[in-house]
Amino acid sequence: MSAEQNGLKAKDKPDLGSFDWADAFRLSGQLSEDERMIQASAAAYASEKLAPRVIDAFANEVTDRSIFSEMGEMGLLGVTLPEEYGGLGGSYVSYGLVAREVERIDSGYRSMMSVQSSLVIYPIYAYGSEEQRRKYLPKLASGEWVGCFGLTEPDAGSDPAGMKTVAKKTDSGYVISGSKMWISNAPIADVFVVWAKSEEHGGKIRG
Repeated sequence: MSAEQNGLKAKDKPDLGSFDWADAFRLSGQLSEDERMIQASAAAYASEKLAPRVIDAFANEVTDRSIFSEMGEMGLLGVTLPEEYGGLGGSYVSYGLVAREVERIDSGYRSMMSVQSSLVIYPIYAYGSEEQRRKYLPKLASGEWVGCFGLTEPDAGSDPAGMKTVAKKTDSGYVISGSKMWISNAPIADVFVVWAKSEEHGGKIRG
């Protein structure tokens, strides 16, 4: 039965011949040259360097710490971080492209990368002092240090109002008391961003 017999005009027929399943929304044509270069670098690394070690990770239940150093050397951990702190100073589109290329190979390492980039590097950059930025960000962006994000507790997950961890102000800083669990990157982390309640902030939650 023809389209005309079906009540459809030629202009209503879907152009299936030009559909690209890998770019269904035709986003690639909207990328800048820098975004294309970052995506290509991430894709090459993920397929050539990451993929072989993912097989070993599954077979032997191991995490390859050197992957963080390699990602950092390529700038993949600090895509949106300004260059003055060791990042690429790229767009969030670039970060999304990097995450997609790593995710294409393995969700676990993509999660670890995202924790480093979004839950450790960004909070320190956005809310930390200049001294803290200078101390932590370059080493986190380079992969020399691995970071983790401590939110989930035995009795509280994505409902942080229910958390019990407390930070008590002292002359030298804060003393943190509480328990965290299921914290991505924690077994290999050097830097911990910890959520806690403090009387210094009216009992409100602060990282």
